[in-house]
Amino acid sequence: MYKLPFRKHKVSPNAWPEYLAAQADRVSDPALKRFYAAYDLDPNTPIGEVPLVALDMETTGLDERRHAIVSIGLVPFTQQRIHLPQRRYWIVKPPRPLNRQSVTFHRITHSEIANAPDLDEILDELLEALAGRLVVVHYRHIERPFLDAAVKARRGEGVLFPVIDTMSLEARLHRQSLWARFKRWMGRPPASIRLHDSRMRYGLPPYQGHHAVVDSLATAELFQAQLATHFDPKTPLHRLWH
Repeated sequence: MYKLPFRKHKVSPNAWPEYLAAQADRVSDPALKRFYAAYDLDPNTPIGEVPLVALDMETTGLDERRHAIVSIGLVPFTQQRIHLPQRRYWIVKPPRPLNRQSVTFHRITHSEIANAPDLDEILDELLEALAGRLVVVHYRHIERPFLDAAVKARRGEGVLFPVIDTMSLEARLHRQSLWARFKRWMGRPPASIRLHDSRMRYGLPPYQGHHAVVDSLATAELFQAQLATHFDPKTPLHRLWH
């Protein structure tokens, strides 16, 4: 069995190809095997040559051990183009009841999930839509751990894959730079790296948040803006992914 080089579901940037290939051989679930086998990503591949997919989920809370997924949205794109006609959206029935606080955020009601499928019913379709594309998210500690936990609960095997996190990129650019540290030293508050505020820095239009497809589109546009402003199309993947 392939052993992760890092604990707590972390793989070093240069180890992803080896890990994904090993998983394709190790897992027994056919959909997971196809998902892992579809990856052909080298850490030195220029970002401009990589097929991408923005992924967003709405959940009943922030802890994948106690909360569940209620909707999933994805939008395929590249550095140059967003393939909006290929967007996908699913509402799924969580194994735990909705709570009032989560409904106020994602606005998915009890009646909408009453006849919704369990995630297991759409999982093969979801994995096929993600396969072969590098996933882009805004805050990687939601989509990846929630999907991993949900798949483990249903298929007995988890799913782990590299992601580019637009929130982490914003933190690197606007919170961790010498200029950002100097501004904090001068008493100015740190720059917000929330999705809406990050988009405002690039002149992107405001969208109504907390809808999985809309937030996927917003994330795809943000990443395109980050690349155009701060990176070169030849920037290798290992500088961007987690």
